[in-house]
Amino acid sequence: MNQPFRPGCDRPLPIRERGQHEVFCGLTSIIWLHRKVQDAFFLIVGSRTCAHLMQSAAGVMIFSEPRFATAIMEERDLAGMADMHDELDGVVEKLLARRPDIKMLVLVGSCPSEVIKFDLGKAAERLNRVYAPQHRVICYSGSGIETTFTQGEDNFLAALVRDAPASGARTDGPPLVVAGCLPDVVEDQFRRLFSNLGIEHVHFLPGRTSGEMPVIEASTRYVLAQPYLGATAHALESRGARRINAIFPLGEEGTTCWLKAIADAFGVSDAHFEAVVAAPRKRARSALDHYRHLLCGKRIFLFPDSQLEPSLARFLSREIGAEIVEVGSPYLHRDHVAGELALLPPGVSLSEGQDVDLQIDRCRAADPDLIVCGMGLANPFEAEGRLTKWSIEFAFTPIQGYEQAGDLAELFARPLIRRTALAGETAREEGAPCS
Repeated sequence: MNQPFRPGCDRPLPIRERGQHEVFCGLTSIIWLHRKVQDAFFLIVGSRTCAHLMQSAAGVMIFSEPRFATAIMEERDLAGMADMHDELDGVVEKLLARRPDIKMLVLVGSCPSEVIKFDLGKAAERLNRVYAPQHRVICYSGSGIETTFTQGEDNFLAALVRDAPASGARTDGPPLVVAGCLPDVVEDQFRRLFSNLGIEHVHFLPGRTSGEMPVIEASTRYVLAQPYLGATAHALESRGARRINAIFPLGEEGTTCWLKAIADAFGVSDAHFEAVVAAPRKRARSALDHYRHLLCGKRIFLFPDSQLEPSLARFLSREIGAEIVEVGSPYLHRDHVAGELALLPPGVSLSEGQDVDLQIDRCRAADPDLIVCGMGLANPFEAEGRLTKWSIEFAFTPIQGYEQAGDLAELFARPLIRRTALAGETAREEGAPCS
């Protein structure tokens, strides 16, 4: 199931497209990261446009105290008329004086250093010398020029790994690192399953606090919980960690295969594994039964957006019975998604990258029952009378694991349910007698 992907005669090579693309900025990953790492603060070094994007995307209420902000770059900064290091130092000094609870300050570049003419890495090193160990300072790029919105998380996790200790207190067995930002409820569920399987020394990356970063060394095994973590995987392997090859924990099948790969790597017997997962697997199947009749046979087109698309397509096809018209992904980390691609049905069109006009033409020609795409494409498609689902919802919503299998199916079913409900209301209104 997790063997390297080799297209056969019935599975054509991916369509590689390099044209205009429609994706969210990598800064938007801060929306879920700042909620996860509870003692971190994300300071975006960027323009007013970046500040407005984050404020709008996050929907932060006026009474809240968010753990992110923007050090706004003015025209005089970009023109070289001001010393940006001095200005950033002033912002950081005021921030840490007002918020001494911040344990990790994360500087996030909104543009490549070539554009803003500012080396954020050097600034982080300098600030770290001033404020460590009370406040740790790291940096990464969330530039929309360089990243899609999920790659912002990838760059952050890679920065955490580079900053992780290379040695420390030894444990009784090899540690497991689960890489990928998971909602707390999902993390808790997986922790219970790992404990029941007898797998100890499990670390989640990122942890709920900045101090939870484990030692990364040759004995470390890691497994990806998200398919878009190419930079994170490279950083872990550069420290000697070894990847556990698995498909991703979406749906009952995906979660079982993911857990089984981990269990095999840690020597858990088949009998014990089956005993631990039997009950949650049954609950997941029961939850999926509520939505299968709504989605079975429906034709679905997935635009490239989050890099979750191959996993979502596998789930839709194998667990729900939907027909996949095309699976698009901004990038394909082939080693990481080999198992997912191998499980897609023969004849499914696979595209990597994006030329949005060409993909829109293919989508219109295919006339699918449901289109999974970004918000920028969804509204025009809805205006044409087509059903859509915002792909960004799969990043914000807990969808991993057995207990969320039904929730994942419901996300796809909601547009269909909504259309049926609206059609029913319209029919009743038109057929109601006049009073």
